[in-house]
Amino acid sequence: MTNDVSLGIKYMLFASFCFACMGAFAKQLSGSMSSLEVVFFRNVFGVVLILLSIYKSPLNQKGGKPLLLIFRGLAGFIALLFFFYNIANIPLGEAMTFSKTSTIFSAVFAYIFVKEKLAFRGWLGVFVGFIGILFITKFDGSSLDKTDWLGILSGVGAGLAYTSIRELRKYYDGRTIVMSFMGIGTIGPLLLMIISEFYTNSNYDYIFGTFVMPKSSDWIVIVFLGIFATLAQIFMTKAYSVAKAGIIGTISYANIAFSIIVGLFLGDKFPDIWVILGIVLIVISGVFVSSKKN
Repeated sequence: MTNDVSLGIKYMLFASFCFACMGAFAKQLSGSMSSLEVVFFRNVFGVVLILLSIYKSPLNQKGGKPLLLIFRGLAGFIALLFFFYNIANIPLGEAMTFSKTSTIFSAVFAYIFVKEKLAFRGWLGVFVGFIGILFITKFDGSSLDKTDWLGILSGVGAGLAYTSIRELRKYYDGRTIVMSFMGIGTIGPLLLMIISEFYTNSNYDYIFGTFVMPKSSDWIVIVFLGIFATLAQIFMTKAYSVAKAGIIGTISYANIAFSIIVGLFLGDKFPDIWVILGIVLIVISGVFVSSKKN
């Protein structure tokens, strides 16, 4: 791995912008279809691209961890499902901030399951991050909104998925790991949409949703959703391949700023002072945790 910090930062900034655009297109689609269906279209696009990649360059791996591979796919799918539901129902910047708490949770899970040491700076980051979550959710000791719970759980799910990758990369080609996520993220919504034809519950609208045939204008948005999601993944991977993870992990928080700006163009309200404080604390938390080994 080379260590071109300047190039890595440029790659990550572009990836962060693409993630924000992906969120914007997902938010637009949520006006005419369920978040469950949006997750389906977001993943099926990636499945096609990965299959083409495998066809051109066959997999080279030893395997041996199928259950962990399935777990990674399920955790990632659930995290994405909750994330896209929040994109449809709260400001884009807040939804993105919730998703970035995955750094906090992955540090804790790595300490518990992978026995990865976490220095004082890392634990301080975890503590600061949880304080930031309290600010964003405006938790007063009574209750949290559904979107708050789903936002936190999206961070937990993504944290579990990222932690499992640390073990899976010893056994599988990176494309197999991504396919476990996108494959389950394609099949899962299909099954849930079939179930939704016979059973629906408004309390669980983040899980159930019937299929709605996209309008002609929706297909254009779906294509852009897939393109920006793919570009984000490609350039994020490039960024981590040319510079230290701690530096790139810190720069990745730029997608919160991009998401707030893009969200304003979509009609989101500017975050109030408590949400801004929460975002700042979570960014600081991510910097501390991401730099624990760098």
